[in-house]
Amino acid sequence: MMDVYLSLVVIRSVNLEKSIKFYQMLGLNFAKHRHGNRLEHFASRIGQVTFEIYPQTARMEVTTGTRLGFQVLDLDAIVIELQKEDVIFITKPSMSEWGRRAVVVDPDGHRIELTQCIIKT
Repeated sequence: MMDVYLSLVVIRSVNLEKSIKFYQMLGLNFAKHRHGNRLEHFASRIGQVTFEIYPQTARMEVTTGTRLGFQVLDLDAIVIELQKEDVIFITKPSMSEWGRRAVVVDPDGHRIELTQCIIKT
């Protein structure tokens, strides 16, 4: 049996600038990419996963049904920054069986789950 690892996640955005700003508040860093004559997009490495944001076009399927989850070091600090930008909270920060978490909506409508990293000492 082969091991399988997630290596790529792609979402689409109607406003790349707003989306990039949102994900930067979560701690992601992006680089602009273009493969040949294809669409310019933005990519960020998260561990072994490449996370890409492409512009939404009429020919591409909408990705807003995709729910993403990110582990963050300081949920409360990120929540403060998101509240300054009037980000919609589906679930306010609270304890869950997975740890302290919140669910927010990115500028395009993707639901984003943020979970506080548990640091073991």
